[in-house]
Amino acid sequence: MKRRGKKRKNFPTKYMAMILTAICLVLIFVSFNANLSNGPLKNIAGTIFVPMQKGVNHIGYAISEKIEYIQNLDSVMDENDELKAEINELNDELSSLKLDQYELEDLRALLEVKDTYSDYETTSATVVGKDSGNWFSTFIIDKGTSDGITVDMNVIADGGLVGIVTDVGSNYATVRAIIDDKSNVSASVVNTSDNCIVSGDLEEMNENQKILLSNLQDEDDKVEVGDQIVTSNVSDKYLPGIRIGYISELEYDSNNISKSGSITPTVDFKHINNVLVILQTKDYTDDED
Repeated sequence: MKRRGKKRKNFPTKYMAMILTAICLVLIFVSFNANLSNGPLKNIAGTIFVPMQKGVNHIGYAISEKIEYIQNLDSVMDENDELKAEINELNDELSSLKLDQYELEDLRALLEVKDTYSDYETTSATVVGKDSGNWFSTFIIDKGTSDGITVDMNVIADGGLVGIVTDVGSNYATVRAIIDDKSNVSASVVNTSDNCIVSGDLEEMNENQKILLSNLQDEDDKVEVGDQIVTSNVSDKYLPGIRIGYISELEYDSNNISKSGSITPTVDFKHINNVLVILQTKDYTDDED
């Protein structure tokens, strides 16, 4: 019967590490208390400790550099956050300045309109609501009966007629614009004084940004494309002489007597922020608009 050989036990690695550590400590102690400038220990110290010292120095230098890098990175991050905050603040100021400039330009335009229609007493108002859609066909302003606003007062902006007040409360009023499908305005041609009807048409506005002209009695055939259209004297709700727009298309009706066409409005009905309300109404009624 074969005898099993005894398994050789490996010397534990942790003991080896402890022995090497002890040797290093002894050598370090000796290096501080003995003269290593001469003798055999000099070679041992040079062989063991110099590379170790270089390694320690290299590691220390790398750690120092890493710490410095992290500190610099933190500083850069802080500066970046500060710059971002400054940029956001500057953007807010720029937006505010642009808004102020836009409002100032809008108010200047209103002042020019006021000067154009200086015969009428007016009050300014701001649009605070509108119907859905691209156009300001009906909208609400922030002035009402407490500001002297009443139904049928005319509303102007951009040098021309916007519409008419149809409903009013103590601190608000509803305006129906001349582009609305329910709007009809008695108008006339400035050059010839020929009368016509201007009707709102939102479909035409969506397609061509125009409103409709009809019942033009141009007996002398003098009315032309480009002629200016204003509110007429015969209107029962609209004060006379307020600019509506310019003829963009014109043709004879099937009866070969009257003419119809389209008008490009003076007012930009996509962008209305502030308006003027004329504080008077027609004091008589003739024709219905």
